[in-house]
Amino acid sequence: MMRGSACPPPCSCEPLGGWKGLHVDCSSRGLRALPALPRNTRSLDLRNNSLSRVPAGLLDSLPGLQSVDMAGNPWHCDCHLLHMKLWLQDLPVPSLRNARCASPAPLSTKALAELTGNELGMCKRLLPVRCLQFFWRDLILMAGAIITLLLAAWALKFSKKLVCQLNLSRALHKTLFQSAPSHLLEIFRYYIDSNDI
Repeated sequence: MMRGSACPPPCSCEPLGGWKGLHVDCSSRGLRALPALPRNTRSLDLRNNSLSRVPAGLLDSLPGLQSVDMAGNPWHCDCHLLHMKLWLQDLPVPSLRNARCASPAPLSTKALAELTGNELGMCKRLLPVRCLQFFWRDLILMAGAIITLLLAAWALKFSKKLVCQLNLSRALHKTLFQSAPSHLLEIFRYYIDSNDI
């Protein structure tokens, strides 16, 4: 949904004076979804509509927004409302005080400001798909790095053992050739050749 500078058709807009922004009045318009709001919206009146939820991130593009009145809407209070609730709690004017849940039944008539995370319930997917893809990619990369480190440690240990064996074999070979009788040398050469030492 694009944010423009023009007032959305179902609403009325009034300048707040100077560069202070706009008061956008969308009250009692039968709205089921938020219209594209001007970026310089400072005050927003959404009372008495048919809004049940606001998609996550929709209000993020309104940096100057300081007050919102959302009373009189049939808010569906589940985990999808959490982003809006947290966002509105950060506004200077308490914007949640008159907004109440209409559904589900156990939360009917409860004020949005009083909702807890447990009451809003768990969503199967709160993170956007892109975040989940990055999570799995990072998890696979970390597992690959750990496996690579383990293989490098094993190879280092194996190579040290191999170097020790080669040095011992050369020392033994040199000692035997210098001091052993000729028939023992033949047996030792046969043993070395047959075992590829």
